[in-house]
Amino acid sequence: MPTGHRPGAEQVWPTRSARIRSGAHEPGPEPSSARPGGAGHDYWNHNVAYHRWIIDAVARHGRCRVLDVGCGEGLLLQHLAPLVASATGVEKDEISVGRAGARLAGEANTLLVHCDFEQFVPDEDGYDLITFVASLHHMDPRAALTRAARMLRPGGELLVVGLTANRSPLDWAFSALTLPVARFGSLVHHETRDIGVPVAGAREDLREIRRIAREVLPGARIRRGLYYRYLLRWTGPAG
Repeated sequence: MPTGHRPGAEQVWPTRSARIRSGAHEPGPEPSSARPGGAGHDYWNHNVAYHRWIIDAVARHGRCRVLDVGCGEGLLLQHLAPLVASATGVEKDEISVGRAGARLAGEANTLLVHCDFEQFVPDEDGYDLITFVASLHHMDPRAALTRAARMLRPGGELLVVGLTANRSPLDWAFSALTLPVARFGSLVHHETRDIGVPVAGAREDLREIRRIAREVLPGARIRRGLYYRYLLRWTGPAG
Protein backbone atom coordinates (compact mmCIF):
# COMPACT_ATOMS: atom_id res chain seq x y z
CA MET A 1 0.00 0.00 0.00
CA PRO A 2 1.56 3.32 -1.04
CA THR A 3 2.53 5.76 1.68
CA GLY A 4 -0.17 8.36 2.22
CA HIS A 5 -3.05 5.92 1.74
CA ARG A 6 -6.12 6.92 3.71
CA PRO A 7 -8.20 3.87 4.75
CA GLY A 8 -11.79 4.01 3.62
CA ALA A 9 -11.20 6.81 1.15
CA GLU A 10 -9.15 5.28 -1.64
CA GLN A 11 -8.22 1.91 -3.05
CA VAL A 12 -5.04 0.76 -4.74
CA TRP A 13 -4.84 -2.18 -7.08
CA PRO A 14 -2.70 -3.32 -9.99
CA THR A 15 -4.35 -3.11 -13.39
CA ARG A 16 -3.41 -4.70 -16.66
CA SER A 17 -1.62 -1.44 -17.44
CA ALA A 18 -0.46 1.18 -14.93
CA ARG A 19 -1.43 1.26 -11.27
CA ILE A 20 -4.57 3.34 -10.74
CA ARG A 21 -5.80 4.60 -7.38
CA SER A 22 -9.40 5.70 -7.18
CA GLY A 23 -11.97 6.58 -4.59
CA ALA A 24 -14.74 4.94 -6.58
CA HIS A 25 -13.89 2.32 -9.18
CA GLU A 26 -11.32 1.41 -11.75
CA PRO A 27 -11.78 3.40 -14.96
CA GLY A 28 -12.06 1.34 -18.07
CA PRO A 29 -9.45 2.31 -20.66
CA GLU A 30 -10.75 3.63 -23.96
CA PRO A 31 -9.39 1.57 -26.86
CA SER A 32 -5.98 2.94 -27.83
CA SER A 33 -7.00 3.28 -31.46
CA ALA A 34 -9.91 5.57 -30.59
CA ARG A 35 -7.78 8.64 -29.79
CA PRO A 36 -4.39 10.03 -30.84
CA GLY A 37 -3.20 9.64 -27.26
CA GLY A 38 -3.61 5.87 -27.33
CA ALA A 39 -1.10 3.41 -25.96
CA GLY A 40 2.34 3.99 -27.41
CA HIS A 41 1.24 6.87 -29.68
CA ASP A 42 3.34 10.03 -29.54
CA TYR A 43 2.16 13.42 -30.78
CA TRP A 44 2.95 17.14 -30.62
CA ASN A 45 0.87 20.08 -29.52
CA HIS A 46 1.38 23.41 -27.75
CA ASN A 47 1.72 21.67 -24.37
CA VAL A 48 4.10 18.96 -25.53
CA ALA A 49 6.31 21.74 -26.88
CA TYR A 50 7.28 22.42 -23.25
CA HIS A 51 7.96 18.84 -22.17
CA ARG A 52 11.67 19.43 -22.85
CA TRP A 53 11.63 22.32 -20.35
CA ILE A 54 10.31 19.92 -17.72
CA ILE A 55 12.71 17.13 -18.68
CA ASP A 56 15.60 19.57 -18.23
CA ALA A 57 14.32 20.30 -14.70
CA VAL A 58 14.23 16.57 -13.96
CA ALA A 59 17.89 16.36 -14.99
CA ARG A 60 18.75 18.88 -12.27
CA HIS A 61 17.17 16.63 -9.63
CA GLY A 62 18.38 13.24 -10.86
CA ARG A 63 16.31 10.18 -9.97
CA CYS A 64 13.60 12.21 -8.30
CA ARG A 65 9.95 11.84 -7.30
CA VAL A 66 7.55 13.66 -9.65
CA LEU A 67 3.88 14.61 -9.34
CA ASP A 68 2.01 15.70 -12.49
CA VAL A 69 -1.25 17.47 -11.59
CA GLY A 70 -3.88 17.13 -14.29
CA CYS A 71 -1.88 14.50 -16.16
CA GLY A 72 -4.49 13.95 -18.89
CA GLU A 73 -3.78 10.86 -20.94
CA GLY A 74 -0.26 10.50 -19.57
CA LEU A 75 2.18 11.52 -22.31
CA LEU A 76 4.36 13.61 -19.97
CA LEU A 77 4.45 10.77 -17.44
CA GLN A 78 5.51 8.43 -20.23
CA HIS A 79 8.35 10.79 -21.14
CA LEU A 80 9.46 11.12 -17.51
CA ALA A 81 9.10 7.54 -16.26
CA PRO A 82 12.50 6.31 -17.55
CA LEU A 83 14.24 9.31 -15.95
CA VAL A 84 12.78 9.41 -12.43
CA ALA A 85 12.44 7.26 -9.34
CA SER A 86 8.65 7.57 -9.37
CA ALA A 87 6.04 9.45 -11.39
CA THR A 88 2.53 10.05 -10.04
CA GLY A 89 -0.28 11.56 -12.09
CA VAL A 90 -3.49 13.08 -10.71
CA GLU A 91 -6.44 13.32 -13.10
CA LYS A 92 -10.15 13.78 -12.42
CA ASP A 93 -11.41 12.79 -15.88
CA GLU A 94 -12.22 9.09 -15.90
CA ILE A 95 -11.66 8.45 -19.61
CA SER A 96 -8.31 10.26 -19.53
CA VAL A 97 -7.15 8.15 -16.58
CA GLY A 98 -8.09 4.98 -18.42
CA ARG A 99 -6.15 6.05 -21.49
CA ALA A 100 -3.17 7.04 -19.35
CA GLY A 101 -3.23 3.58 -17.80
CA ALA A 102 -3.01 2.00 -21.24
CA ARG A 103 -0.22 4.36 -22.29
CA LEU A 104 1.84 3.62 -19.18
CA ALA A 105 1.60 -0.17 -19.44
CA GLY A 106 4.78 -1.71 -18.14
CA GLU A 107 6.01 1.44 -16.35
CA ALA A 108 6.32 0.00 -12.84
CA ASN A 109 7.33 3.30 -11.25
CA THR A 110 4.13 5.15 -12.24
CA LEU A 111 0.94 5.66 -10.26
CA LEU A 112 -2.29 7.23 -11.52
CA VAL A 113 -4.73 8.76 -9.05
CA HIS A 114 -8.30 9.33 -10.20
CA CYS A 115 -9.58 12.32 -8.21
CA ASP A 116 -9.67 16.12 -7.99
CA PHE A 117 -6.39 17.61 -6.86
CA GLU A 118 -8.06 19.05 -3.77
CA GLN A 119 -8.95 15.46 -2.73
CA PHE A 120 -5.55 13.98 -3.56
CA VAL A 121 -3.73 12.29 -0.67
CA PRO A 122 -0.01 12.86 -1.31
CA ASP A 123 2.83 10.58 -0.39
CA GLU A 124 4.03 11.64 3.04
CA ASP A 125 7.61 11.81 1.74
CA GLY A 126 6.65 14.59 -0.69
CA TYR A 127 7.86 15.28 -4.22
CA ASP A 128 10.99 16.78 -5.75
CA LEU A 129 9.13 18.18 -8.76
CA ILE A 130 5.46 19.05 -9.22
CA THR A 131 4.09 20.03 -12.62
CA PHE A 132 0.91 21.61 -13.94
CA VAL A 133 0.75 21.47 -17.74
CA ALA A 134 -2.31 23.32 -19.07
CA SER A 135 -4.22 22.23 -15.96
CA LEU A 136 -3.97 25.06 -13.43
CA HIS A 137 -6.67 27.11 -15.16
CA HIS A 138 -9.10 24.23 -14.53
CA MET A 139 -8.70 24.84 -10.78
CA ASP A 140 -8.64 27.62 -8.21
CA PRO A 141 -5.03 28.68 -8.90
CA ARG A 142 -4.39 30.12 -5.45
CA ALA A 143 -5.61 27.01 -3.64
CA ALA A 144 -3.87 24.62 -6.03
CA LEU A 145 -0.50 26.39 -5.92
CA THR A 146 -0.64 26.70 -2.14
CA ARG A 147 -1.39 22.99 -1.77
CA ALA A 148 1.28 21.96 -4.25
CA ALA A 149 3.93 24.06 -2.51
CA ARG A 150 3.26 22.19 0.74
CA MET A 151 3.84 18.85 -1.00
CA LEU A 152 7.35 19.72 -2.19
CA ARG A 153 10.41 18.27 -0.54
CA PRO A 154 13.00 20.81 0.66
CA GLY A 155 14.50 22.48 -2.38
CA GLY A 156 11.90 20.98 -4.69
CA GLU A 157 10.59 22.73 -7.79
CA LEU A 158 7.11 23.67 -8.92
CA LEU A 159 6.68 24.13 -12.68
CA VAL A 160 3.61 25.48 -14.46
CA VAL A 161 2.94 25.58 -18.19
CA GLY A 162 -0.17 27.69 -18.06
CA LEU A 163 -2.83 29.48 -20.06
CA THR A 164 -4.17 32.94 -19.32
CA ALA A 165 -6.90 35.17 -20.66
CA ASN A 166 -5.97 38.12 -22.91
CA ARG A 167 -7.22 41.33 -21.31
CA SER A 168 -4.59 44.07 -21.52
CA PRO A 169 -3.25 45.66 -24.71
CA LEU A 170 0.09 43.96 -23.95
CA ASP A 171 -1.62 40.56 -23.76
CA TRP A 172 -3.24 41.01 -27.15
CA ALA A 173 -0.11 42.49 -28.72
CA PHE A 174 2.11 39.62 -27.55
CA SER A 175 -0.36 37.03 -28.83
CA ALA A 176 -0.55 38.78 -32.19
CA LEU A 177 3.23 39.07 -32.53
CA THR A 178 3.83 35.40 -31.71
CA LEU A 179 0.95 34.07 -33.82
CA PRO A 180 3.06 33.50 -36.97
CA VAL A 181 5.66 31.55 -34.96
CA ALA A 182 2.96 29.46 -33.30
CA ARG A 183 1.36 28.62 -36.62
CA PHE A 184 4.72 27.76 -38.15
CA GLY A 185 5.53 25.47 -35.23
CA SER A 186 2.18 23.75 -35.54
CA LEU A 187 2.77 23.17 -39.23
CA VAL A 188 6.33 21.88 -38.86
CA HIS A 189 5.50 19.54 -35.98
CA HIS A 190 2.17 18.35 -37.44
CA GLU A 191 0.19 19.53 -34.42
CA THR A 192 -2.48 17.23 -32.99
CA ARG A 193 -5.05 19.69 -31.66
CA ASP A 194 -7.69 17.36 -30.25
CA ILE A 195 -6.29 14.61 -28.03
CA GLY A 196 -9.63 13.89 -26.41
CA VAL A 197 -9.15 15.44 -22.98
CA PRO A 198 -11.35 18.08 -21.30
CA VAL A 199 -10.50 21.68 -22.20
CA ALA A 200 -11.50 24.99 -20.63
CA GLY A 201 -10.87 28.65 -21.24
CA ALA A 202 -8.57 30.53 -18.88
CA ARG A 203 -10.23 32.91 -16.42
CA GLU A 204 -7.22 34.74 -14.99
CA ASP A 205 -4.95 37.03 -17.00
CA LEU A 206 -1.19 37.02 -16.53
CA ARG A 207 -1.31 40.00 -14.18
CA GLU A 208 -3.59 38.02 -11.84
CA ILE A 209 -1.34 34.97 -12.01
CA ARG A 210 1.66 37.13 -11.13
CA ARG A 211 -0.23 38.59 -8.17
CA ILE A 212 -1.22 35.16 -6.86
CA ALA A 213 2.33 33.87 -7.29
CA ARG A 214 3.79 36.83 -5.34
CA GLU A 215 1.48 36.02 -2.45
CA VAL A 216 1.79 32.23 -2.28
CA LEU A 217 5.11 31.50 -4.06
CA PRO A 218 7.52 34.29 -3.09
CA GLY A 219 10.33 34.57 -5.61
CA ALA A 220 8.53 32.65 -8.36
CA ARG A 221 9.75 33.41 -11.88
CA ILE A 222 7.10 33.89 -14.56
CA ARG A 223 7.61 34.63 -18.23
CA ARG A 224 5.50 34.65 -21.35
CA GLY A 225 6.14 31.81 -23.76
CA LEU A 226 5.24 30.84 -27.29
CA TYR A 227 2.09 28.93 -28.17
CA TYR A 228 -0.11 31.14 -25.95
CA ARG A 229 1.49 29.78 -22.76
CA TYR A 230 3.28 31.22 -19.75
CA LEU A 231 5.97 29.45 -17.72
CA LEU A 232 6.18 29.61 -13.93
CA ARG A 233 9.06 28.17 -11.92
CA TRP A 234 9.35 28.23 -8.14
CA THR A 235 11.94 26.56 -5.93
CA GLY A 236 10.88 25.76 -2.40
CA PRO A 237 12.95 26.53 0.70
CA ALA A 238 16.00 24.32 1.13
CA GLY A 239 15.04 23.23 4.59
